[in-house]
Amino acid sequence: MATLATQALANSLGSYLRDRRARLDPATFGFAPGRRRTPGLRREEVAQRSNISATWYTWLEQGRGGAPSADVLNRIATGLMLTETERQHLFMLGLGRPPEVHYKPIDGVTPRLQRVLDAFDASPAIIKTATWDIVAWNAAAAMLLTDYSKLPPNGRNILRLMFGNSHIRAAQEDWQTVARYVVGAFRADAARAGANAEITGLVEELSRTSPEFAAMWRDNQVAEHGEGRKRLHHPILGLIELEFSAFAVDGRPDLGMIVYNPATDEGADRIRRHLEEMRQQPV
Repeated sequence: MATLATQALANSLGSYLRDRRARLDPATFGFAPGRRRTPGLRREEVAQRSNISATWYTWLEQGRGGAPSADVLNRIATGLMLTETERQHLFMLGLGRPPEVHYKPIDGVTPRLQRVLDAFDASPAIIKTATWDIVAWNAAAAMLLTDYSKLPPNGRNILRLMFGNSHIRAAQEDWQTVARYVVGAFRADAARAGANAEITGLVEELSRTSPEFAAMWRDNQVAEHGEGRKRLHHPILGLIELEFSAFAVDGRPDLGMIVYNPATDEGADRIRRHLEEMRQQPV
């Protein structure tokens, strides 16, 4: 049975490779169209673009030669000009697991994703990276959490705000518990996204400037940033209780959305009224 399952997996890989190869236009890559029995690139052309032997590539399409290495799959993904989603599927077919994650910094989000945030009228909502930099937010978040537009890009990091901003600290009803949770979830997110190297400078900086962060980081605790409750003291609205939920952004493992829903209708009404008052103020 194991042999049949292995053969089926190999054949699925071969079928996928043949399909992707057939979709490529030879002229786009400088190959002469010539007389071709089938559409797309020839096997030896894909092998040439992937910098692997034509024999090895042929075996992969035929379900022979055993499992390919991650390096070979990455080369083929490049040769076939696969998208990131297609590359992940190639790895699942070839090795039964997704490719190793490599973190890519991001500066912003698409207009469509921003419109999703803006649709939450009374619920603060943000988009954060795996290194916990805030890259998008809605009006409710700017009013209740922090007006991120008034901060420089490198100052919009949740860890920097939590451990270096006295106003953010004072707003937390139980700062110690919240901070410990943030550190644990941050550690888990960075590792999951393959961003350990990218956070080294931030961790060193915070360890120097905040003994509390240094102690929490040494604890090596991890946490799942899923859902929970948060109580904030706002200078105008007073105490606001929020229920937060974290969501993955489909197709973007480096991004996460957090939505803070008011725990009561009364709290939601207070947020809406204050947002409306702010909109009516002269610029």
